[in-house]
Amino acid sequence: MKTILVTGGAGFIGSDLVRRILAEEPDTSVLTYDLLTYAGNLDNLKSCIRDSRHRFARGDICDRERVGELLSSGEVSHIINLAAESHVDRSILGPKGFAETNVLGTVALLEAACEAGIERFVQVSTDEVYGSLGSEGSFSEESPLAPSSPYSASKAAADHFVEAFGRTFGMDVIITRCSNNYGPFQFPEKLIPLMIRNAMNDEPLPIYGDGLQVRDWIHVGDHSRALLSVLKNGESGGIYNIGGGNERTNLDVVKSVLRVLGKPESLIRHIEDRPGHDRRYSMDASKIRAELDWQAEVEFERGIENTVQWYIDNRDWLESVITGEYRNYYSAWYSGGRTTG
Repeated sequence: MKTILVTGGAGFIGSDLVRRILAEEPDTSVLTYDLLTYAGNLDNLKSCIRDSRHRFARGDICDRERVGELLSSGEVSHIINLAAESHVDRSILGPKGFAETNVLGTVALLEAACEAGIERFVQVSTDEVYGSLGSEGSFSEESPLAPSSPYSASKAAADHFVEAFGRTFGMDVIITRCSNNYGPFQFPEKLIPLMIRNAMNDEPLPIYGDGLQVRDWIHVGDHSRALLSVLKNGESGGIYNIGGGNERTNLDVVKSVLRVLGKPESLIRHIEDRPGHDRRYSMDASKIRAELDWQAEVEFERGIENTVQWYIDNRDWLESVITGEYRNYYSAWYSGGRTTG
């Protein structure tokens, strides 16, 4: 039986992946490693508690000694690195923390993995490393990296380190770059769960600028399926773009949420645009479709309806994750004269 270390496994995407591995891979164990910062929550892993193939360890990927101890027994054979600071707005408020976790933490994990002789290391990155597109075209795996925010710059730097460890030390590494995720258990600082929560409470829905920024949306379940496929069958040293093929403007996404909830569009409030806000992302996912026979399955409108219903049914979870720290952040970022109309 092989054991997969999933860093950031108590977060939104990580917990979905952990649940999927345990459900679909009966001969595989999972060691979840997470610092349990504001976006990591053991409630996301409740369904795994009684599974003897799952263990949890709390810790920071920046802690080289701790990570080395986890890998020293030789039990872990594969690593999927989802541990990251991931919210662009927060990276603008505090870039240093993003460099520490996303870059130095990845390097510490790579060093420990190399030392332990890990069979495969999968780095989960983002489409944001490519920067912004015009009205046409899509990012391919060969597109140059041109990050716009401190967050995307930190992820691009981590990607370079992963490639360097592959070339210098002969590690089996793969990088995935995915478009915008949505689905159950997503922390409500991200667009869709934030809009769902505010709309349910009849609170204003803040939208940056004109709201016409375009993103390619993918259900988290489709993403975790792709990650598992890459881990099992991806080409060593490869890069795989993962996209849902669901390009929508932010404004259209918010209106979809309001339609599902039966709430008025008058709740929408346009606020001052975010510094360095990329205008459009679009992913060419033809490589992963051709090589690994993967494709997104969840149609966007159906996915939004199911996601909204999940948050309605799990309102206690939603409110429980909103701490005082988050409330202070929300107040600082979305108030104070940022409203434009």
